[in-house]
Amino acid sequence: MSDTKKSMINAYHETKRHSNMMFAYNVYPCTIPQDFFFVPMHWQDSVELIYIKRGEGIVQVDFETYNAKAGDVFVILPGHIHGLKHKNRMRMEYENIIFDMSFLGGTQFDLCNQKYWQPLTNEKVTIPTCIDTEHPLNSQVRAYLDTSDSLCSKKSQGYELAVRGNLLIIFSMLFQMAETKETSFMNSSTEKFKIVLARIEDGYDKKLTVEGMADECGYSASHFMRWFKEMTGTSFMEYLIEFRIGKAAQELKVTNDTILEIAQRTGFDNISNFNRLFKKRLGVTPSQFRKEE
Repeated sequence: MSDTKKSMINAYHETKRHSNMMFAYNVYPCTIPQDFFFVPMHWQDSVELIYIKRGEGIVQVDFETYNAKAGDVFVILPGHIHGLKHKNRMRMEYENIIFDMSFLGGTQFDLCNQKYWQPLTNEKVTIPTCIDTEHPLNSQVRAYLDTSDSLCSKKSQGYELAVRGNLLIIFSMLFQMAETKETSFMNSSTEKFKIVLARIEDGYDKKLTVEGMADECGYSASHFMRWFKEMTGTSFMEYLIEFRIGKAAQELKVTNDTILEIAQRTGFDNISNFNRLFKKRLGVTPSQFRKEE
């Protein structure tokens, strides 16, 4: 892979540290579409648990799409692509629980590291990704996460040990359902998809074409369109429009810039088209959305 493409991937690889080195565990409450129109597909080096608290929405992990509802928990391992979006503009409240693998403990020669953490991070075994309300472990996993929330709120002496212990118990249960993998998720198709995601993040405000993206991947335009639809469940242009609308929605919330300025800055050169596409996806015009917020 060229240095240029590696730089593109790194640009879309989430590297923000979500917690401090001393206690690498953090919980972020979020709401879609109120906080974010959608969370675009991305990946990171941390473990992320997505815990749906209220409402419904869409969660995509790697290339599997889930109709998420209150009580569902999703386990996102380092390097795996994931994203979230609303479902018919329904409200979905969720917690992002983020921690480093190192938070779970273990050294290079530790038995648990060799038997569990290394095979997991090296893609030798797989654990359940979606622990929905019908899953046999759901009630137990939720109970440990809720207890950890309470512990982090109170911060009584020794709470850090209990939070780590709760996570270890959760993973011990998940490993009871682990399966050996014959092939790794991290294949050439995944790497190409990461290049496309990075290109969108880097150039969503510019003209991006199917032909140009196909050339980046070494595909014909027709093959790229089929491949991207298989990866995301939507067409490249629809994904790009949603991405741009998401960026515009955020700017409408946090800036006083005119709607025309925001439209142009997020890749729309026609204000009428921008207004139409925005209302189609969010049910209100940009000006109405700004007043609501």
